[in-house]
Amino acid sequence: MLDLEVVPERSLGNEQWEFALGMPLAQAISILQKHCRIIKNVQVLYSEQMPLSHDLILNLTQDGIKLLFDACNQRLKVIEVYDLSKVKLKYCGVHFNSQAIAPTIEQIDQSFGATHPGVYNAAEQLFHLNFRGLSFSFQLDSWSEAPKYEIPHGATVRRMYIYSGNNLQETKAPVMPLACYLGNVYAESVLVLRDGAGPLGLKLRLLTAVFSSWWAVTQKWIAGCGPGVLADTKVRAVERNIYFGDSCQDVLSALGSPHKVFYKSEDKMKIHSPSPHKQVPSKCNDYFFNYYILGVDILFDSTTHLVKKFVLHTNYPGHYNFNIYHRCDFKIPLIIKKDGADAQSEDCILTTYSKWDQIQELLGHPMEKPVVLHRSSSANNTNPFGSTFCFGLQRMIFEVMQNNHIASVTLYGAPRPSSLARADPSAH
Repeated sequence: MLDLEVVPERSLGNEQWEFALGMPLAQAISILQKHCRIIKNVQVLYSEQMPLSHDLILNLTQDGIKLLFDACNQRLKVIEVYDLSKVKLKYCGVHFNSQAIAPTIEQIDQSFGATHPGVYNAAEQLFHLNFRGLSFSFQLDSWSEAPKYEIPHGATVRRMYIYSGNNLQETKAPVMPLACYLGNVYAESVLVLRDGAGPLGLKLRLLTAVFSSWWAVTQKWIAGCGPGVLADTKVRAVERNIYFGDSCQDVLSALGSPHKVFYKSEDKMKIHSPSPHKQVPSKCNDYFFNYYILGVDILFDSTTHLVKKFVLHTNYPGHYNFNIYHRCDFKIPLIIKKDGADAQSEDCILTTYSKWDQIQELLGHPMEKPVVLHRSSSANNTNPFGSTFCFGLQRMIFEVMQNNHIASVTLYGAPRPSSLARADPSAH
């Protein structure tokens, strides 16, 4: 049985790990994978047809805990303990729920102190007792008539919620805590740079946690006050531009080292190339820089070692690559032809959340049939999520899931002329 510390408006965890509000989905799953011998039977719950309309939920069935993630930004929004008999809970180091201590209304008052009067929901027959960032629900099945304000003596907690703010119904996932950065760089947004013909590159707004004073941090560590380092840490935002035709050194200077370098052993799309030599094997393989946390892949030409493609991942549940990448929050300005001239509208912007039918209304229907993409691993040829369909428009390939959402966007185009100056040389 898990023994966990409750921190209102912040987290639920112990000395080994912590589920913190604002935590990215991938970090929570990483904790579950690391402690799979202790935390078992985890379910992933989501809406297959409308993944943006309902929270993405990790259900720890053995421990009676649900982690509710915002459907759009995929950060932890609410922690719900729906079966208190399966877990031990404490506040400020003192247990208020265990096998020996029942979570009655008297115990909650003793542990958490006074608060506003409870709110009774007649439809659910639940009495809600609310603190800032923390709520308890009491079931009143055994009482024929519930009082207006006071919870009957002996009533026990049925559910507990940890969230941000004062209202559980209106709560949102907070910004990511400093403790979740773990030395990583995250992409707040990714803007596709383009001209009238198609994409030119990416403008990434990156977030990272930096120490405000190296001297102060060093002194704290010497004094044995390691956790206090977070007080001297701030989130810094920087912008980086990368283009088609940039070298490996340019990309490394802008984004840092990739999480992985992947060499292509085969090109499943080569069969659709008009080149008569498409079946001739290449002596060298193109390779990807995989930036999993940014949700971006960058493909380099094996001969010139220059950028030739970008791949932006949306990380929708129900896709074969779900949870490999963080969600890339991208924006793609469109060039819409009107009255024989090119006109760009501020409203014509594709995002991570655009659906394929909306894109076709703006860009028109593709002339060619889609390429069917069926992913599978070398060890297992089955794919429970089914195939996706790839459509090409304006030097972009949209990978469309069966629910009409976009799984990824691949950008390709001619490299920049070497004489073209960078818009922002200081970015490198």
